[in-house]
Amino acid sequence: MNTLNEKKDAFERILKIMDELREQCPWDKEQTFASLRSLTIEETYELVAAIASNDMQGIKRELGDLFLHLIFYSKIASETNSFDIADVINALAEKLIYRHPHIYGNETVANKEEVKQNWEALKLKEKGGNTTILGGVPKSLPAMIKAMRIQEKARGAGFDWDKKEQVWAKVKEELEEFEAEVLANDSKKMEDEFGDVLFSLINAARLYNIDPETALEKTNRKFIARFNYLEEQVKKADKNLQDMDLEQMEFYWNKAKKAGL
Repeated sequence: MNTLNEKKDAFERILKIMDELREQCPWDKEQTFASLRSLTIEETYELVAAIASNDMQGIKRELGDLFLHLIFYSKIASETNSFDIADVINALAEKLIYRHPHIYGNETVANKEEVKQNWEALKLKEKGGNTTILGGVPKSLPAMIKAMRIQEKARGAGFDWDKKEQVWAKVKEELEEFEAEVLANDSKKMEDEFGDVLFSLINAARLYNIDPETALEKTNRKFIARFNYLEEQVKKADKNLQDMDLEQMEFYWNKAKKAGL
């Protein structure tokens, strides 16, 4: 691993490169907060994909791409004297110190749950911070991630079950309500109740320390692998998927499962 001085040198090097690119490169010179926004989202998802694959080289590469964006935004802001990279880092350092009074102050905590509760409480006290507990959940987050953040923040305020097993009664309740609307054939209420079912399942995932996004992505990949196997085997048998019934397809699907896919 690199020494502290080597890390400082690397940071200075990338800042210098960013200055040069902003001054000399036709593309870099034209970029704005707005033009980089969608690219930043793309880079974030690429990092998430590398993490899901446990691809350490990929993670390193995608972290670099995302880090470039952080430096880029700070450089653009410095040109209007709004802030620079040092302001960003110092603000982050102050926030971390403020939100960790059990490390930098006199408070004591018993476990990580108390740390999270203190974190949320301190956020509400910060000048210019959120005025409500759920106010800090970004509106633009994907729905599944947003549900997790809402539930985590609610838990930080003490709004949660005493025992994680209690969540299953809620899951069953929501399923029954959804089934009732299916029988009533009310499409609007079906959609509402299906959302409640998903929200309750995400709550269960949170309580059992499962990342629902990661879990669903693993299932997506598993389904793709099995379906590709099914399609390949059907072609080898000189058959056509469109001419097969579900029972015939299940034969190849089960073969894929037995093959460890």
